[in-house]
Amino acid sequence: MDQMSPWWSPARHTDRRPFLAARSAVTQALRTWFGEQGFIEVETGILQLSPGNETHLHAPRTELRDSAGQRSVRYLRTSPEFAAKKLLAAGETKIVEFARVFRDRERGDLHLPEFTMLEWYRAGTSYDAVMADSIVVIAHAAQATGIGEFSFRGSTADPFAEPQLLTVAAAFERFAGIDLLATVKDRHGDRAALALAATDRVRVSEDDTWSDIFSKVLVEHIEPHLGQGRLTVLFEYPAPEAALARVKPGDLRVAERFEVYACGVELANGFGELTDAQEQRRRFAGAMDEKQRRYGERYPLDEDFLDAVGAMPQASGVALGFDRLVMLATGAAKIDQVVWTPPAGDS
Repeated sequence: MDQMSPWWSPARHTDRRPFLAARSAVTQALRTWFGEQGFIEVETGILQLSPGNETHLHAPRTELRDSAGQRSVRYLRTSPEFAAKKLLAAGETKIVEFARVFRDRERGDLHLPEFTMLEWYRAGTSYDAVMADSIVVIAHAAQATGIGEFSFRGSTADPFAEPQLLTVAAAFERFAGIDLLATVKDRHGDRAALALAATDRVRVSEDDTWSDIFSKVLVEHIEPHLGQGRLTVLFEYPAPEAALARVKPGDLRVAERFEVYACGVELANGFGELTDAQEQRRRFAGAMDEKQRRYGERYPLDEDFLDAVGAMPQASGVALGFDRLVMLATGAAKIDQVVWTPPAGDS
């Protein structure tokens, strides 16, 4: 096969088609499962006033013109989360979406600038509920393709085995020898304490924040050990990494956030959802200040979303990288093999 031929050439498409057929089977199986659980499938808008307010997430930007020719800025969403939570505030209780989302500055064997996020929410439940959902969803994907074991870059994981449950603090102690929670004081990270603890583990720069150091240790020393032999659920993230999750009642140092890994690959990121609009505003403002410092840009706050946060019920939600799941469930070597058409401009 000529690797220089376009992706739509019959020869190249024939090579990829088994992966694509398996993708369709996984989609159908998961739609069936969510329907059986009483979820309603929704479709939320892609063009948003704010694409999300996380420091290191970047979104493509566009402009709209009204009938008078007036321009207004819009962003391609990085997640359907803002719109989904507005639906929870409106009264929906169990929703799911196969959402097309966009990330600028991301491309690789595990990353696409345009991809599918499988995201779902349960009103009135703790995050344990969507944590359990995630394990079932991953197993259903494997069952739909008939694969018995996930494999990626020499690592394997049994998607049907009971998963490993591991707190972030325990993972840092086990794999990096760091007492992580000793560096968290009342929801805030003590940068000097973590820098000292991690000085022999990772390279720490003078302008690294607590979160920067945390991420370096996570990527270099923790993630390679996760999802080996079976799935790993990494939970109770430190409060400085709470994002849109609430802090754990009784322990302000950790948040109700979890991630699921297989073969060292992050598949899902879930929250016990924050419903304190003032706290969410504070987090967003801090993240945008840091984005401005690092990248010279910031995204506006979606005031309508912040109003909805204060009005929504207690809920839990999770975002799962659908393309990554299909990649592992089909044995594909990279994410490009499991998408029907590659990003525009790719050959």
